[in-house]
Amino acid sequence: MGRTTLASFLTILFFTLSVFQSPALDFWDDLPEEELATALIEEMTDQELLGQVLILGYYGGEPSPEIEHSISFRKLGGVKVFGWNVTDLPTLAQSVLDMQELSQETRFRIPLLMVTDQEGGWVRHIRKGTSSTTGNLGLGATNIPRDSYLTGYYIGLEMKSLGINMNFAPTVDIYNNPEAHVIGPRAFSDDPVQTAILATAFFKGMDATGVISTAKHFPGHGNADTDSHSGLPIIRSTLEEIWNNELVPYRFLMREGIPAIMSGHLAFPNITGDEIPATISEFMLTELVRNRLNFKGMVVTDDLIMWGVQGLNYDTATLTKLAILAGNDLVLISRPPELHEKVFDRMLTEMQTNETFRARVIQSADRVIRIKLSYLKRDGAVPLYPDVEAIGQTVVLPEGYDFFLDQSFRSVSAVSWTENSAPVDPNGKILLTGQYDEFFEEGRKAFPGADEYSISYNPFYYPKESEKTYIRRNASDYDTIIFCLANPNSLEILKTLRTYEGNLIVLSVLTPVYLAEVPWVEQSLALYGTTHESFLAGFSILQGVYSPSGHVPLNGL
Repeated sequence: MGRTTLASFLTILFFTLSVFQSPALDFWDDLPEEELATALIEEMTDQELLGQVLILGYYGGEPSPEIEHSISFRKLGGVKVFGWNVTDLPTLAQSVLDMQELSQETRFRIPLLMVTDQEGGWVRHIRKGTSSTTGNLGLGATNIPRDSYLTGYYIGLEMKSLGINMNFAPTVDIYNNPEAHVIGPRAFSDDPVQTAILATAFFKGMDATGVISTAKHFPGHGNADTDSHSGLPIIRSTLEEIWNNELVPYRFLMREGIPAIMSGHLAFPNITGDEIPATISEFMLTELVRNRLNFKGMVVTDDLIMWGVQGLNYDTATLTKLAILAGNDLVLISRPPELHEKVFDRMLTEMQTNETFRARVIQSADRVIRIKLSYLKRDGAVPLYPDVEAIGQTVVLPEGYDFFLDQSFRSVSAVSWTENSAPVDPNGKILLTGQYDEFFEEGRKAFPGADEYSISYNPFYYPKESEKTYIRRNASDYDTIIFCLANPNSLEILKTLRTYEGNLIVLSVLTPVYLAEVPWVEQSLALYGTTHESFLAGFSILQGVYSPSGHVPLNGL
């Protein structure tokens, strides 16, 4: 073959390959969503299909080379922003922009799901510069659906300004076990209908901003006495029991169009006949979610690096395979990056050798793309490229701040409180004891002459003996002790004040369930939040300038 002929051949070959690699359609085409989704799925390679069903995390405050490689060459479908990724808001917004730009350089220009956990209250992966709220239990205390709607709405607006288009919220677990410490204040209530109403309002508020909501943790983490981060909870409920309790919020939300739910690392042996977590249970995710609840949206796993599934002695690639076969559409794997490569390679091989698995990946990729088309191309969608220049150190709107401040005050609930309980005599000798800087900062504003004793938040479940001893020895020196109760640790220290004869006032934060163990405490308020605003509300009541108006959304308190 002559030089000219060879050159012509290579030109034709290059042109042919270019045409093959440049399809006549992409994510932004004007075809109807139904037609476009079908066309995209039919054109995608196995690697492109597989990429759509994975959400991966990354190290550092900026996108790592590994996550950039996954987006560009693995055609990754989603990226999760964890707390360790957030140094400041402009950097985060620039990171989101950079990663979405990479997604737009791929063959079909399918945007990434940019995901985080921004529940409000206790769980907020993007803390710096975002709204501090009382959390779901505080919303249960006011029990006003509009409060819940506005909470979802303002959180959604903050995420939207950063380019975050999917939020793992609301948490809809029913708080029916006081030992469910990992849920606690993240729940709205111990009542399934109240939870369903408030969760639906939260979803509607967030949905109005264009952010994709995700109800969690299916089928329900609120009756677990084990944290699925550290082990596998075994819950003995029957199907009838969860149908009338844990599943009530999901039944509401699915009818109202919730786009996604998260499967939890929770075993229900009286339902499934084994101790396999719902995350990899075909009965839970296919039979229950798809066939009985008729859910049409996406199912996403909780992080597969958690010990609720890692303790099963499967490698992560096998867990990924089992999760997809069970019925999950998105698999979340936080880190490390070398694990991501192993999962990609194993799953790609599985697709090429296991037709059943390949069919499930196609089905899941189809659901993911349809949700993306529905949310990311709508009017008012979350922008792919956030306005980095417009983002300062905060994304909090003034009207959002005012709402959350007002809601903090209205949520404060009297647990054991009478008209004679307040105000505190500012001329007496006062001791402030607690675990939060915000508690002390607001406390010293209210009572400038008070002494302070800070106790450790960790270990979570038990206190230091030295701290118990200090309180026991020094309590009698004070006319009033204002004690901040936050967890089992501080509960055990509070118990040392059983014989204290002065004026003891307990400000409970997060969850007030611990007050059930100290019925001898005669003056206690539930604040729920750990923010300046919540403590300001609490100390305002102690000064006699405000009265508690919330109601604890838990039976027995």
